[in-house]
Amino acid sequence: MGAYDYRRNRQIRVPQVRLIDENGEQVGVVDTHDAMRRAEDAGLDLVEVSPTARPPVCKILDFGKFKYDSRKRDQKAGVKKTSSQLKELRVRPGIDPHDLGYRLDQGKRFLEAGHKVQVVCIFRGRQMRHPEHGYNVMKQVTEQLGAVAKVESTAKMMGRRMTMLLSPLAAKPGVKGITPKGGGATAGAAKAKPAPAARAAPAAQAAPAAQAAPAAQAAPAAKAPPVAKPPPAATAPPTPKLAPAAEPDSKPDSGTEA
Repeated sequence: MGAYDYRRNRQIRVPQVRLIDENGEQVGVVDTHDAMRRAEDAGLDLVEVSPTARPPVCKILDFGKFKYDSRKRDQKAGVKKTSSQLKELRVRPGIDPHDLGYRLDQGKRFLEAGHKVQVVCIFRGRQMRHPEHGYNVMKQVTEQLGAVAKVESTAKMMGRRMTMLLSPLAAKPGVKGITPKGGGATAGAAKAKPAPAARAAPAAQAAPAAQAAPAAQAAPAAKAPPVAKPPPAATAPPTPKLAPAAEPDSKPDSGTEA
């Protein structure tokens, strides 16, 4: 019942009401005119909060605040209702595989959101003679959505419609319904964790190999300098040998003069 459905002030036509004052205290059964006068004196409204009671129950309150609180309650109730909606998924006995895949994706989203899904297969004309086609489609739906749903009501024929009800594996199948399979995957991942440790050992062996490479390079570097040093030593001696050759020629000349 929305806030606008409540009768208030002059809209209340009954002669007597059971009154609750602005402090929430029970006043008792009073005339409606007396109750409205008390509401006017308090600067508030007289609202009929329980119209089915005999006499109706009225309360003195601020109707604007009452509407706001009622709207908030309705919004919360609406959120709770959407969490348990019944969605419909329509298929046909001769449905195309591509169309069926699209319907299955849509149904999977509904189930992962926590909704129940009613699968409806509609028969037309001569299709009524071959209900097995409809059962085959229902079987495909069950197999494809088995990871996130369970069959709450098996496929049954009612007139030209074959219906089957699927419900999510848990309240939040997007999280819990897939957990059993995810748990196995995590267990496998836990077993696979030693693999990085096994890879670390070759890495440790590769480090010495990397250190050995610089050592091998350092050895040729040490041998290279001696090869470069001999050329300067070989070129230097020819210059001093020419200087002594001139001295012996000068000494005999001095002897002849003597």
